[in-house]
Amino acid sequence: MSLFTVPNVLRGVLGLQLVIGAALVLGDMGGGGIGLPRLSPDVPRLSEPVRPGDQRRVFNPSRDHPNVQPLRDPGPLPDRLVLTQIEGGQWRLEGTIAEGDADRIGPQLSEAAPEVLVLQSPGGSVQDALILGRDLRRLGIGTQMLDGEFCYSACPYLLAGGAERDISEVASVGVHQHYFGENSLLPAFTAVEDIQRGQAEVMRYLSDMGIDPLVMQPAMSTPPDEIYILLPEELRQYGFVDGDA
Repeated sequence: MSLFTVPNVLRGVLGLQLVIGAALVLGDMGGGGIGLPRLSPDVPRLSEPVRPGDQRRVFNPSRDHPNVQPLRDPGPLPDRLVLTQIEGGQWRLEGTIAEGDADRIGPQLSEAAPEVLVLQSPGGSVQDALILGRDLRRLGIGTQMLDGEFCYSACPYLLAGGAERDISEVASVGVHQHYFGENSLLPAFTAVEDIQRGQAEVMRYLSDMGIDPLVMQPAMSTPPDEIYILLPEELRQYGFVDGDA
C-alpha cells in the first residue's frame, strides 16, 4: 500500500501532529522544554494484565516485565544491540537500539545470514531501527518473537522489517510517541518540523514493509513515558502477522 493512497491516515496524523505542535509551543513558552501531557493520570504498571481498551502502561521495562506467560526473564539487557547464536542454532538480537547500531550490526547480519532473527528490545534509536529493518528485508531475514518476550518503542520497526514475521500471541509488542528529550533547547517550530519529517519517514517505511500506517494512531496518542501494548488482533489488523494466522 502506497503512502499516497491513504489520505485519511495522513489527515489523522496531521491532526495529531497539530496537537503535538500545540503542546510543544506551550512547553517552549513556559520555558520547560519539550514535554507532552499524559492523557491519563493513573496509568497501570507494565506488569499489570492488558485487556482490550486497557492497553496503556507506564514504560519502564528496566523495572517491570510485561504480564505475559510463560515469561523468559532476560535479566539486564545490553545497552546496545548484541547479535548472538545460542544453543540449537537460534540467532538472537537483543538489547537497546543505540545510535550507531545500524552501522555496527548491519555487517554482522550480512556475514551471519540467519534465516530468522529472534528479537527482544525495549527500543531506542528510531533511525537505526529503520536502517536495520531495511537491511533485514534486503537480506531476506525473518523476524520472530517468542513466548513471554517483548519488543517496544522503536523495536516494532525492526520487527516490521522481517521478510516473514512470526509473533507469539503471548509476546508483548508496544508502541508510543518518539522521544525528543525533556530539555530540548530547540525552538518549538523547529521541533515540530523535525517531528513531521520523522513521522513521514516512519510512515513511508511502514508502508514499504507492508504494515498499515494506521498503527501510528495509537503510537502518536501515547506519551513517551507510556507504552501502548498491541493486542494479537491488532497485530493482525495492522499487518504484523498474517490475518489468517
